[in-house]
Amino acid sequence: MRIVLCYPHEPRHEQQISQIAPEAKIIDAGQERIAEEIFTADIFFGHAKVPIDWDSVVAKGRLKWVQSSAAGLDHVLVPSVIESPVVVTSASGVLADQVAEHTIALLTAWCRSLPVFFRAQQKREFVRRPTRDLTHSTVGIVGFGGVGRRVAQLLSVFKTRILATDLFPVNKPPWVEHLWPADCLDELLRESDIVILALPLNPSTQGLFNEERFQRMKPTGLLANVARGGLVVHDALVRALRERWIAGAVMDVTDPEPLPPESPLWEFENVIITPHVGGQSARRADDITELFCHNLRRWLTGQPLINLVTDKRLGFPIRGIGVPIWGEDVP
Repeated sequence: MRIVLCYPHEPRHEQQISQIAPEAKIIDAGQERIAEEIFTADIFFGHAKVPIDWDSVVAKGRLKWVQSSAAGLDHVLVPSVIESPVVVTSASGVLADQVAEHTIALLTAWCRSLPVFFRAQQKREFVRRPTRDLTHSTVGIVGFGGVGRRVAQLLSVFKTRILATDLFPVNKPPWVEHLWPADCLDELLRESDIVILALPLNPSTQGLFNEERFQRMKPTGLLANVARGGLVVHDALVRALRERWIAGAVMDVTDPEPLPPESPLWEFENVIITPHVGGQSARRADDITELFCHNLRRWLTGQPLINLVTDKRLGFPIRGIGVPIWGEDVP
């Protein structure tokens, strides 16, 4: 059995994997060799950020299981993989703490006008400017998976009113006022002061936030995208900001990514952009490897896999159907 790795790690992580499967040959492909080594893999663990000929990989018939090192699976769930018997598991929940922490940082920075004050500091201007309150605001979370749930938990200490939508609205926490089905999105937009995107990217969510959706938000509303840039139509967001359909945006992801220098989004003072760093963590390699080792044990003993994507067209593990979820059913 060959396990091909493509994620930042140290030799000790390979040793940790070898202890679970001592008979397996572990290949550290990295981004430089993954496009070739993927054809030799029985199991692939990681996230290829270079083009992969998934159609040919599937046609070869060797690859049996993909454990993503990312929560989002748009990098692997191409049509040929979706239609194949290849098993796919996500890293949903592993980085939820970090992404949620980054979300709170973006929201508090925007509400307390920190970019305005940072620019004033550079000019040595000690001038009071208006700020807004995160506390007691109504926050709508679109997509209530691992990240959405952790964000809601952190926001509860700000005495916020929390609304959420999800394709599978199950297991509502007590600090969430309403957990609605996905088709209640427009109601969420009308009521929310802040709208947080925590959705997976798939054909049904690509470009979900277009001009029509922005016009349904409050003129005082803030958009926060910490999921995938493709959820938002770039030009629609630019127009929404220019015509003041919304009050501002904070984003850790963009479309395209990286955001080109000529994008008008860089020019808005009511926009905060960070370069897709929400999932960064000193513990990332440790935590991702721990998930894989848990799942590798299960794979070798025939137990149900953690974060199994039972419907690859959706691109995420579904709560409430007996699939073990990392951080909830598995600590």
